[in-house]
Amino acid sequence: MQPRFLVVGAGGIGGIVAAQLTEHGHDVTALTKNEAIAAAIREQGFQVRENGSTSVVRGKAVSALSELEGQFDFILLATQPPQVEEAARECAPRLASGGSLVCFQNGLCEERVAPIVGSERVIGAVVAWGASMLSPGVYDKTSSGGFQVGRLDGVETPALQQLARALECVGETVLSKNLGGARWSKLAINNAISSLGTVGGDRLGVLMRKRHVRRLALEIMTETVRVAEALKIKLEKVSGTLDLEWIALTPQEESRSVGSASLFAKHALLLAVGARYRRLRSSMLSAIERGRVPAVEFLNGEVVRRSEQLGLQAPVNRAIRDMVLNIAAGKEKSSREALIRLYQQTRQAARA
Repeated sequence: MQPRFLVVGAGGIGGIVAAQLTEHGHDVTALTKNEAIAAAIREQGFQVRENGSTSVVRGKAVSALSELEGQFDFILLATQPPQVEEAARECAPRLASGGSLVCFQNGLCEERVAPIVGSERVIGAVVAWGASMLSPGVYDKTSSGGFQVGRLDGVETPALQQLARALECVGETVLSKNLGGARWSKLAINNAISSLGTVGGDRLGVLMRKRHVRRLALEIMTETVRVAEALKIKLEKVSGTLDLEWIALTPQEESRSVGSASLFAKHALLLAVGARYRRLRSSMLSAIERGRVPAVEFLNGEVVRRSEQLGLQAPVNRAIRDMVLNIAAGKEKSSREALIRLYQQTRQAARA
């Protein structure tokens, strides 16, 4: 029997996943609490822009749980992290016997929803591509890539294999026996890219041209890697190539900003990443613009909390977390000047 999919959240990632699963013949319903988005999908279909062309996929979308019928084999949580636990609780009764709840969020959300439905029913999907919603029901796939999917216990189950086969229509999907390592590596990337994009208010390609932005990114990732290492996490390469343990600054590189061949190589790599994902826009910035709580506590805040528990320091993650929260509260504005202030502030803290 064909599995039924419920995609919860119809923003950039959720909209693209729902559209492409539907396009390839899967039984998919999108659930969004935003009636304007649900209405646009019902009336005009999912409109997906990719590589200069637009496709339209007719699909199902509802704006309330009461509109759903029956149960679902896979509930794909594509909300922002601050809404993931609430979404899991609300949708758990709709999960079929033997069904799986799948976390698409950045951060470590599997650990948060496992107590709600049981860890054996939770699958993590690490997303290695970008997307944004331009207007209700209109989606822009800003970069290509696939998924790493796995469970916290590393066990490869029939449900995990079935999900991986289904997601192949969206992007290459790899089974992982080290979901924690994949999550922490992606966390290091997101802590830099999403937060810097929120403070800078621009797309990744523009921001990564600036040396001070790349330096901040390296420092943010280094702090994240150090916490993961202290927790005995074996980091996975992102997209099979991006080695976070290599990217992390050495003690010698931390004390200097220029002059090292390896440091030059790391800046060059970030330039290449910025070029590849040049159209990527921070989902946290989009959340703030829509009046929602940004996910910074699930990203940089996660590193700050765990570093405190371990007796480590994470001053750059702390500083950028605080600035993102100030932007969300209206005390700061996203701008390139804000990034310069952040850079100067963290230099002064280091000298203090």
